[in-house]
Amino acid sequence: MRLRTLPAAAALAALFGSVVLAGPASADSSRSLALFDANDTVVDGAHQHVFISDAYNNQIVVTDLTGKVVTTLTGLSQVRDLELSPDSGTLYAAVYGADKIVAIDTGLLAQTAEYPTGDGTTPSRLAYADGKLWFGYGDQWESGLGEIDLGAETPTVTLDLAAGHDFASPPVLHADPDNPGTLLALDAGISSGPIIVYDISSGTPTIRVSAEKGGFYNDAALTPDGQNVVVAGPGTRALTEYRLSDLSEVRTFPTVSEPETVSIAPDGTVAATVLDTDNVGDTLVFSTDPARPASVRNLSRDWMPWGGHSTNWSADGSKLYVLTGNSGSMQFQTVDAPRLYASTLTVDAPTKATRAASLTVKGKLTANLALPAGTPIQVTRTDLDSPNGKSLGTKSLGAGGTYSFTDTPPAGGKVKYTVTYAGDSTHTAATATDTVDVSRATPTLTLNNNGKAYDYAQSVTFTAHLGTTYKNRTVEIWANPYGADKPDKRVKTGTVNSSGNLSVTLSLTRKTALTAKFAGDARYAPKTTTSTVGARVKVSTALGGSYKTHFTWSHTYYYFHQSKDPVVTTTMTAYPNRKQLLQIQGYAGGVWQTTGKQYFKLDSAGRSVVTLTGTPPTGVRFRVRDSYVSGSGDSVNTTTYGAWKYFTFTR
Repeated sequence: MRLRTLPAAAALAALFGSVVLAGPASADSSRSLALFDANDTVVDGAHQHVFISDAYNNQIVVTDLTGKVVTTLTGLSQVRDLELSPDSGTLYAAVYGADKIVAIDTGLLAQTAEYPTGDGTTPSRLAYADGKLWFGYGDQWESGLGEIDLGAETPTVTLDLAAGHDFASPPVLHADPDNPGTLLALDAGISSGPIIVYDISSGTPTIRVSAEKGGFYNDAALTPDGQNVVVAGPGTRALTEYRLSDLSEVRTFPTVSEPETVSIAPDGTVAATVLDTDNVGDTLVFSTDPARPASVRNLSRDWMPWGGHSTNWSADGSKLYVLTGNSGSMQFQTVDAPRLYASTLTVDAPTKATRAASLTVKGKLTANLALPAGTPIQVTRTDLDSPNGKSLGTKSLGAGGTYSFTDTPPAGGKVKYTVTYAGDSTHTAATATDTVDVSRATPTLTLNNNGKAYDYAQSVTFTAHLGTTYKNRTVEIWANPYGADKPDKRVKTGTVNSSGNLSVTLSLTRKTALTAKFAGDARYAPKTTTSTVGARVKVSTALGGSYKTHFTWSHTYYYFHQSKDPVVTTTMTAYPNRKQLLQIQGYAGGVWQTTGKQYFKLDSAGRSVVTLTGTPPTGVRFRVRDSYVSGSGDSVNTTTYGAWKYFTFTR
């Protein structure tokens, strides 16, 4: 299988080829495609479309030149090879699972004709030559060569045109309008790797020349003039170019891994992908100058697809389209300046450094076509003093593409060094960065009142004190009241006064964690300090049912008839699920002793009414109080004890 562009692209390349090489690469792009695999791909420059056959899903996916899906042509059982007519008006597709070849109008993106090739023929390979559509069909040693005469009033199908060659698998076919009367067939399914060149000028194929080249070929592509072929494989063998006239070897293109696909631009530039099991580079572009090394890019961290063709040049030869990935998660990759050598730039700075002390940054700029010593690179330092970056000037490469320079960072914190190579007429631009954690002094920051507790709604002044810093004298104070319903809130931001202080006054109704924050500056590190204070609740107790009060034993006592049950009414600051602790004590033996205590839930208004029942003794002194205990039902306030209420009983 192979990728083909319009033959007219050769003329465009002749006009614009020099423009393609004039500057550094623009931004490459990648777009996800929900394809299981790609069996063949055709670029239609006239309509700005890419056709991708997906045999697993019985469809042809049509995208624009960025990989965005335009439409999907479905119902094409195990569709394999694709072939574009010379005028780009028709796309032919070999529908392996339906024993037919279909024609698709490339303007309408709709099927217009189909050509049954016979039961069990399973056509899989296509080539358009001399007004006929040639196809490889069959399976293993039952394979053959056929053709459809598209110029006939009623197109007819003819089989068994192999002219005596016994194919071990359906022949991979190639033809080019610039070399009429010639059809190339690769017997790729056998280790001997026969290449057969047919003369089809009479309409009936005859073998012009054939030779065994020893390979299970993964792919092949004709040169722009149709006179030579470049084959990929077998195994880890390099790409090899053969002359069709006598099948003599013309050139080899060395690869470091098994070549999978090959495509040739209108100006003769060869691009190939390799399996890349070691993840060192999967896409290679070979200059027309054999003395130059290949440009290597690593477009994917995964192994490259195999078993189908997934690489092609744009119609004008300026871009390279490569499909990577598989199993439903492919990527449509666009390389915008494929002829440029991909530059790789590294930067290595210390992990940590001391402010105002010298440090050394080093790195390397490499490419398959080595850059000479003296090549300029630009260096920028970005820090707290220069957030938009400060140029450190131009540095030069040393031997082997290495460089180093020293710098004394005036600011602490994260200091980033950015090294940039602008690119040139043969190399892509490159940028790399590394970050140094530069030391900063630790400032003094305090916040008063930590650990104190205050009455409910008491106004309390909190003061943050900031010691010596460089430029930043701003402090923030945040208050986070206890309880999920009260979020952390910034209550003051400002510049500290001449004494280094910033104050805020708050009315406290809950426990509160206050935090003072200093964001740091170029010479002093950020600092945070916290002060946690308590806030008591409001609590009051009322006794109901007494018949008199009297001040005695240093307290006001409530007097109850023995037959009357006292009613204790508690009022407390309300909060969901809050409880109050009711405690009763009696005076005996010269001391107060607890006779009972129990928690009672407050209503939504913070109120609790408890009736004390029973037959108490007369003449005994009692007292009762209500308290809030943090953690009993909630914890948003500080434990608060109410005042005692004193009472006694008479007959």
